Amino acid sequence: MGHPLRITILTIGSRGDVQPYVALGMGLKAAGHHIRLATHACFEPMIRDSGLDFFLISGDPRGTLEGEAGQKWLEANKNPFTFMKRMIDAAKPVMWQILDDYWRAAENRDVILFPALAALPAASIAEKLKIPAFPVYLQHVHPTRSYPSPIALPLPSLGGIYNQLTYFVGGQLFWQFMRSLINRWRMDSLNLPRYPLKDPLNEWLKRRAPCFYGFSPSVVPRPPEWGDEIHITGYWFLEAPTDWQPPAPLVDFLKSGPAPVFVGFGSMTGRNPEEVTTMILKALAQTRQRGLLLTGWGGLGDTDLPDYVYKIDWAPFGWLFPQVAAVVHHGGAGTTGAGLRAGVPNIIVPFFGDQHFWGWRVEELGAGPKPIPHRKLSAERLASAIQDSIVNKKMQSRAAKLGQQIRSEEGVANAIQAIGRYL
Repeated sequence: MGHPLRITILTIGSRGDVQPYVALGMGLKAAGHHIRLATHACFEPMIRDSGLDFFLISGDPRGTLEGEAGQKWLEANKNPFTFMKRMIDAAKPVMWQILDDYWRAAENRDVILFPALAALPAASIAEKLKIPAFPVYLQHVHPTRSYPSPIALPLPSLGGIYNQLTYFVGGQLFWQFMRSLINRWRMDSLNLPRYPLKDPLNEWLKRRAPCFYGFSPSVVPRPPEWGDEIHITGYWFLEAPTDWQPPAPLVDFLKSGPAPVFVGFGSMTGRNPEEVTTMILKALAQTRQRGLLLTGWGGLGDTDLPDYVYKIDWAPFGWLFPQVAAVVHHGGAGTTGAGLRAGVPNIIVPFFGDQHFWGWRVEELGAGPKPIPHRKLSAERLASAIQDSIVNKKMQSRAAKLGQQIRSEEGVANAIQAIGRYL
């Protein structure tokens, strides 16, 4: 891949937002480059254990989601306007500091790689430093008639025109909400001129700049409108550390009966975890299934559990998911990839944002039942979805076949090769 480069990867968010970039960073390091991964303090151990340099980005994603503004953001699950506004409201107290942290993380580097949420600051920093910056996205942003924007509700009955329109509307909303802050930061911190009124990211798309997508072409097939500059590489999975050993009680539980149903909503923190836990326990009892409950940030399972339900704080999904009968989760991009890779049915309970899109894709691919929006979650609905996943042989077969396809893809290797052409 040529001579070694100093590469900074910017990312913020939950574990599912950060972990794929650790995998990508490890691949780039193995190719001979010096990798700095800039993100929140809570992920420092994972990054350092992976042999990458860590650079601190301000903000506490868990604290943000658990606060009042974060809870309002989680509840904005239908209207893209409200979703975007509340996302920015939740992040506003620390946003300026994050922008300055990004700037410091990229100083004295040769290349920037960035996720969708960091696109505007990354482009500005690259402009200032006169270095290349490449998007490495977990969700698609290029318009197509085939699928809606990942932050829009999938409405297949409205057809291709609706799908195409969602990208323009979503891009404009994001830009107009961010424009004042980004322009002020460009002038005050970077000494750059203001961006014009029109969306700079749309201008970037028109220039057909290279972009790298960390999802599977088996899950989101390439639409006919997309050019050769768009690379769908496959998922960027972070494998379990070689020295990781599962706790003996977890191994004993998995061996002690039929494969359990995994339930976990990761970073999604609802206002009433006890109520959600009770729903889950009722659904498992109704379907006579054993359960594996991931506590996550939402604090699921902080109650007395029956002996057929086991609670865990964390385990590598690549190890755990192939040992369960079905996976119930929130539909984050990373968790969806891991769930589909395991080849078992995925039951998605979307809270907001791109989770609705991934839930729709899973249903379309026949690898899981219809998604249950979290505000409509009930013991009866969850029990019905679990029962369908357990008895529906066609769904199980489709999930198994899709898992096989995903496992055959070398996402990180493909990404390293594709990025290398431009480096």
